Amino acid sequence: MKSIHHHFSKIAHSYRDLRTTDLEPLLFIQKKLQRKSKIVAADIGCGTGRYDLQLFQHHGKKLFLYCIDTNKEMLKHLKDFLVKHKIRNFKTTKAVAGKLPLKDNSLDCIFTFNAIHHFKILHFLEESSRTLKDCGYLFIYTRLRGQNCRNIWGRYFPLFNKKETRLYELNELKSLLRKIPGLKIESIEYFKYSRHSSLDWLINQVQSHHYSTFYLYTKREFKQSLEKFKQNIQKNFKNLKKISWFSENILLVVRKET
Repeated sequence: MKSIHHHFSKIAHSYRDLRTTDLEPLLFIQKKLQRKSKIVAADIGCGTGRYDLQLFQHHGKKLFLYCIDTNKEMLKHLKDFLVKHKIRNFKTTKAVAGKLPLKDNSLDCIFTFNAIHHFKILHFLEESSRTLKDCGYLFIYTRLRGQNCRNIWGRYFPLFNKKETRLYELNELKSLLRKIPGLKIESIEYFKYSRHSSLDWLINQVQSHHYSTFYLYTKREFKQSLEKFKQNIQKNFKNLKKISWFSENILLVVRKET
């Protein structure tokens, strides 16, 4: 965990440039919350704020957001980023997902985007149940293990699926949620995106460790796998300036029962 923490500190300055922000789940969330005149929420594992900016752009001044992460460098860049966009209605907090410094029944909703594989998830779910108001929403946006296997990294980057053991399958998430009294899945939304990139940009993402998965490799494994990845891409794609593939995610819409 110390190595992963160091990894995020190291890439905090460039993290937003390396990752893709998916708008579709944000539009779904906007529609789900459109009738609320005021939203007090928390984004857990917020990183440098790429999803938080979108949340404010979709919900406007009615949103107050607690931005919570374990990495102070990420939070520093998040604060600068949101202030640069003239957003003030937020508070940054350094804390773990399993021990939220928030009052009982204080939140209308909780968001987490591509982060739950870094959490002690049962503790996070318990804290979500504690801090949400009755009928409050927990939105969990993530990749499943099977989805991860089907994207360009899982298909063509050696050892990627073997190294990435932190992701869940849907039945596992359902089982974990059943252990938390009061939390119930309202719906499961599936998203599939058509991605396009050049080989040069993919290599840049790998070398910049845009997924923390790459930090799980030894130096030797990483070097060998990167070379094999280049060969696999060159073998399977004719146009190395426009490589196409599909990326998949799910959004769990969870509600706290009264």
